[in-house]
Order: sequence, then structure tokens, then C-alpha cells
Amino acid sequence: MKKKVGLYFGTFNPIHIGHLVIANHMAEFTALDEVWLVVTPHNPFKKKSSLLEDYHRYELVYRATESFDHIKPSNIEFKLPQPNYTVNTLVHLEEKYPELDFALIMGEDNLNTLHKWKNNEVILDRHEIFVYPRITKSKKESPLRNHEKVHLIDAPVMEISSTFIRKAIKNGKDIRPLLPTKAWEYIDEMNFYRS
Repeated sequence: MKKKVGLYFGTFNPIHIGHLVIANHMAEFTALDEVWLVVTPHNPFKKKSSLLEDYHRYELVYRATESFDHIKPSNIEFKLPQPNYTVNTLVHLEEKYPELDFALIMGEDNLNTLHKWKNNEVILDRHEIFVYPRITKSKKESPLRNHEKVHLIDAPVMEISSTFIRKAIKNGKDIRPLLPTKAWEYIDEMNFYRS
């Protein structure tokens, strides 16, 4: 039986305890053996001054996950042509790690837009999707909720945003409880998000 790896994609700008709670819940309470936090690279066509360099965001994820046995950082998308699509990353990972079985981890809000993703039928045909709850303004439920490959997971609802954290740091607020300690230490040491 292949080891099952859940891929949790994000900019992680910065990674916060909400990300870790979801990743850990997926690793401990689902059929997934491991969760990889896949740091998505800066899109060269988008100007985002608040987005830290790819390397720094990967370093934050690395430091935040060091002490977890079943959560790993991944920079696999850094080496792929940009702009990139999830389906391409999945094909690349399948070729690179044929011994692993990859699944996707996403919030309920993303499930609602999955039908718009490039080659979404291929993704659903080849990969399971583990969905965590989100407080959403949309009253419409995704028609994919009942798809055989979609697993709705009763994970804790985490409504912490990286945007809120960045603004709070800029305004001199103490937000240490929202960040993994080692991630906060790196942000503080490097003076990130303050200007």
C-alpha cells in the first residue's frame, strides 16, 4: 500500500497556527500518512510588495514544522515553470515520487470553485480531496461535495488570516500567540512586515 501524502498549498505569508492546526488534524485524524505544506512561488506577473521572497516563506514553513513528524515543508513548485497550475504540480510529483499516493487538502471555499480549475476532471479522477470547513459567505454548496473522491473532514474551523497578521505586525501589535514560535522569531529577527 502506497504512503498517502496530502498536499496543502499556500503562500504561507506568513504561516500561522491555523495552517498548522489544519495540517496536523489532517495528518492525525484522516487516512493521510503525511502532509506537505507546498509553498507557492511568487507569480512573476503579479506585483505584490507584501509577499516575502519565496526562500523566506519556505524558511518560515520549515522552522514552523521542524518538530512535527508528519508535516513537511515543500518547495517543489519553485522549480516549475510559472505561472503554474495544480494539475501540473501533481503530474510532476507523480513522476518524481511514484511510490507515493498524492491527495489535495483544501478549504470548503476552494471546493466551491474547483470546477473552474484547469483540468479539474483529471485532478478528481486521479486524486482524493480532503476538505476542511471554512466560514463562507456563499450559501451555495459545491456540487462536488458528494463526489466519491471528496472527503469532508470535521476539522477545527480556523479563521486566522495572514493578511490580518501582516497588518498587525505593521501596526506594532503583539500577535505572537497566532504564530508558531520559531516562525515568529524569524519574522522578528528579519524585521519582516514592519514597513
